Amino acid sequence: MLLALACNDDLDIHKVYAFDLVTMPVQKRIIENETAEIRCQLVKEGSYQDAEFYIRYFQPDGKGELRMDDGTLLLPNDLYPLEKTTFRLYYTSRTKDQQVIDVYIEDNFGQVVQKTFSFQNEGTEEDSQKISYHDYMQLHRIQHPLRAMDSPLVEGCSDRH
Repeated sequence: MLLALACNDDLDIHKVYAFDLVTMPVQKRIIENETAEIRCQLVKEGSYQDAEFYIRYFQPDGKGELRMDDGTLLLPNDLYPLEKTTFRLYYTSRTKDQQVIDVYIEDNFGQVVQKTFSFQNEGTEEDSQKISYHDYMQLHRIQHPLRAMDSPLVEGCSDRH
C-alpha cells in the first residue's frame, strides 16, 4: 500500500468574506404615513456555510417605522437575524420633518456594512421651504466656502478678515 501526502502552504481557506448591501434607487420624498420600499440584496465575495447575517437600524433624524418584508417591525438598535440575501424593507414616515435612517448589516465575524437613507417631507409649499439647520449650514458652506470660514460658528476663524 502506498500513501502519499502533500502539504501545500498555499492552501487558502477563508471563513470570512467581504460583503456589501446594494439597493435599488430609493425615493427621496415622502409624506407623513406614506411607506417607501427599499429593495435590498446582500452581495458576498464568497460563501461560507457558517456565516450568519443580522440587521439593525438607527434613526438619527425624524420619526418612522421600518419593517422587513415578512412584516417584522424592527425596533431601533435591536439586532435581528437576516434569513435571506434578497429582501425588502418598508419605511413608513411618522412625521412631517426630514427623516434619516441608518441600516446596518452585520455578520457573525464582526464585519459591518452601513447604508443611510434620507427622506424629505413632501408637504405643502410652505413646508418644503423649511430645511434643517444642519442642511442649511451644509448648503451655505458649499455656496459660500470662503465666507463659511469666517463664520462665527467655526471656532477660531472669526478673527480672519
